[in-house]
Amino acid sequence: MLKNYLSLIKFSHTVFALPFALIGFFLAIHNNQATFNLQLFICVLLCMVFARSAAMAFNRYIDRGFDAKNARTTVREIPAGVISPKAALLFTILCSAAFITTTYFINQLCFYLSPVALLVILGYSYTKRFTPLCHLVLGVGLSLAPVGAYIALTQEFAVLPIIFGCIVLFWVSGFDIIYAMQDEDFDRKNKLNSIPVLLGGKNALLLAKVFHIICALLVCVAFALGNFSWLYQLGALIFIALLVYQHSLVKPTDLSKVNLAFGTTNGIASVVFCIFVSCDIFFL
Repeated sequence: MLKNYLSLIKFSHTVFALPFALIGFFLAIHNNQATFNLQLFICVLLCMVFARSAAMAFNRYIDRGFDAKNARTTVREIPAGVISPKAALLFTILCSAAFITTTYFINQLCFYLSPVALLVILGYSYTKRFTPLCHLVLGVGLSLAPVGAYIALTQEFAVLPIIFGCIVLFWVSGFDIIYAMQDEDFDRKNKLNSIPVLLGGKNALLLAKVFHIICALLVCVAFALGNFSWLYQLGALIFIALLVYQHSLVKPTDLSKVNLAFGTTNGIASVVFCIFVSCDIFFL
């Protein structure tokens, strides 16, 4: 049963935003010369798990009709009959409630902002029905990770975690466009919106490259503003190199390596970048 729900929410994909949440949390400790608070740290981790689980389960619930018609997604848990729509919706509600409850034990600002965060991450599931900018909405949802983690400790906004949030925004938006190229024909036939549907595969891939160039530039901006050292530079170099690498894997006429570009490459990029930035924060 647990395995089915972990598959429903693609738990392994938590690796995309979680490392940036850790960066936001560690920045808050360093910039405010605060001591490590284990309770807050656990609460931040729980918020990430609950929020993402709610978002993914809701997405699967809302899209269950389309998933049943798409040959690529018929194996997903709801259309395959492994998890019922009612159970998926209940799981979404429980995770959403757990997310809001956990923010209550962090601080008032996080608690008051929690419904806004839920509105963004749950609302994303509807956006494909009316706008090709759905990829950017997903990016905004994940970009809340470093900002929210920073607020958890400081109860205030700051420029640097917002810059890291913008890095996530353009990074995620770019690779989600690449992922959406698999469903270009299906989405067009079913009147669903996406950048590949709007621009075609070739131009969509070009826009994804533009987004990732902006992401790389923001990584450099964060370096300049954060007074980081060579460890950050090394992590940034690896992160940007993996951005370039994923684009070498995907062609408009060859999408056979999309999953390698989407999952494996971006997961490694996020974790490696987090390790180097965190080491820079604490050891240099």
